[in-house]
Amino acid sequence: MVEQARQQATPTIDDVAALAGVSRAVASRALSTEKRPVSAEKRERVLQAAAELGYRVNLLAQSLTTKTVNLIAVVVNHIHDLSDLDLFDRLLAETQAIGKQVILIRVGSVDKVEEFLRQGVAYHVDAALVFSDFADAETVRKMFRSDLVVMLNGRHDRLSPTVIPDEAMGIHQAVADAAQHGVKTAALVTGRASSLVEQARIASYLSAFNQHGIELVQTVQGDYSYQSGHAAAPAVVGFDCPDAVFCTSDAMAMGILDVCREDFPGNRPTRFRLYGFDNLSLTDFDAYPISSIGYDKADYVRQMVRFLADPTAFTPGQPPVLIPTRFVPRKTS
Repeated sequence: MVEQARQQATPTIDDVAALAGVSRAVASRALSTEKRPVSAEKRERVLQAAAELGYRVNLLAQSLTTKTVNLIAVVVNHIHDLSDLDLFDRLLAETQAIGKQVILIRVGSVDKVEEFLRQGVAYHVDAALVFSDFADAETVRKMFRSDLVVMLNGRHDRLSPTVIPDEAMGIHQAVADAAQHGVKTAALVTGRASSLVEQARIASYLSAFNQHGIELVQTVQGDYSYQSGHAAAPAVVGFDCPDAVFCTSDAMAMGILDVCREDFPGNRPTRFRLYGFDNLSLTDFDAYPISSIGYDKADYVRQMVRFLADPTAFTPGQPPVLIPTRFVPRKTS
């Protein structure tokens, strides 16, 4: 009876060490997600022993020893844009590859960020990746009580690393393409005007229009979603439509394209040219061959994960890491 109870008890690190024939310290190092010295032969023995016993690492106990929990907070406004789907699967994979796990925190407004602080929400994480443009670097550092906060939304300061796409490059290439096709007038369908990233994006379009002699005849505000592009289409491309419509997300361009399929026989433009932004994977398929502006998402994720894996890669005051963008022509232009 005692023997049966012993066999059914939850295995400990001491049990693993005994079965593997190593010290408790060696077993702990072999099972750690951190890069800690242990020979390959001993690590293999420990892993085999752990598997045989059904041992699982107690992450809470490990965190008390290493002062890390291997958790990364990813702060977002929401996850429903099509561009999120292309990015976050890759981000999760790369984060897990360095031994970290992700928790998602949705922030719907500035008030929500302040509410987290007022209520003393203190998620114990090693670092945070901040996509939400409602959150600034200083607030997030306080929120998580962590100095390692990687900003991806433009609301950074000198104390936090920043990784952002260099959007002006791709935007100027897209507008230059339109000018080469004889475009003289354009409409711009934008996202939320309060976003610093969107403000910079709009400024880049205005600069490119001015440089290439294209008149901006209409601006309509959407929210990056397919629905907002679909709703904007009748007003933007009515009887007196512009030569080209530029959207600051591919999802909005998809909404416009679906409303105006008759203007794109075989997906080729007849009344106006259509440009998106994000270079979604969907634009490589026949249903939505939208000319777009994109960047290397693998490089984007790699740069942000680099700071998570090695916090010493950043020094205060370091300029943002810029990911170059490029124009990708497809049928709609």
